[in-house]
Amino acid sequence: MNKYNFLIDDIYEGERLDKGISLLVGDSMSRSFLQKIIKNKSVYVNGKAQKASYILKDGDEVGFEIEDCEALEVIPQNIALDILYEDKDVIVVNKPKGMVVHPAPGHMSDTLVNALLYHCADSLSGINGVLRPGIVHRIDKDTTGSIIACKNDMAHQSIAKQLQEHSINRRYRAIVYGNLKDDEGTIRSLIGRDENDRKKMSANVRHGKEAVTHYTVLKRFKDYSYIECRLETGRTHQIRVHMASIGHPLLGDSTYTNRKCPFKLEGQTLHAYILGFVQPSTGEYIETLAPLPSYFEDLLVKLS
Repeated sequence: MNKYNFLIDDIYEGERLDKGISLLVGDSMSRSFLQKIIKNKSVYVNGKAQKASYILKDGDEVGFEIEDCEALEVIPQNIALDILYEDKDVIVVNKPKGMVVHPAPGHMSDTLVNALLYHCADSLSGINGVLRPGIVHRIDKDTTGSIIACKNDMAHQSIAKQLQEHSINRRYRAIVYGNLKDDEGTIRSLIGRDENDRKKMSANVRHGKEAVTHYTVLKRFKDYSYIECRLETGRTHQIRVHMASIGHPLLGDSTYTNRKCPFKLEGQTLHAYILGFVQPSTGEYIETLAPLPSYFEDLLVKLS
């Protein structure tokens, strides 16, 4: 008997139950097979059997058990980690550019989870299942900087609650096109999946969720601005979507702007700089700072 458990986050919100699970498990199970086990009332959402047409919500807990199905296996890998903070409950890592946070069918190796499984052995929370052990939030593949993982379910629930209550201090550094009119400001909108391109997120979609980003200009260049963004909420691609929505997309972000980047970059110039949270066991406030990666510092020098 193989058990699957998933904690739904906002990227899957709004999907039907059958499609959402299909996206989570990838090619390991067919859509028709998933619809069959849902029809047999074998899939539970928040402890209650649901139909395939159930619309997933952020924070839903989805679980099911199936027999005679080969479980997906994630292999621990000895990948070097830049550890910013670690205790018995949590670990904060400075994620490099190009590293995917968790495995997916067809991409089962060289992820942060593979590295964490090696470093933490069996000490990772199991709330998000075999593919995402310990993972309570994510940053994009080409975004660098601080990400927290949880070593037990108590810590996972605590950090997840802090994220839900928007009490975690998350400050990012970014370089955007153009010069912003004001030295600081706040962007508020509804963010959800783009109705025309499901791989993208969009501001002010009909069924989006409230998103709030506070920004401060740190330095102005001729054609660009170096900014700090403080997240009040944590929607998928929030900073990228918000800055593009006011006409100042991130430098190097090919998803949310058609502007040609004159520099050789791998994706957007976005770095999770500061992460502050309350330690789940002690109640102590912990704050980590991830130094800017060398490519980012070199780019700031060039722009100067």
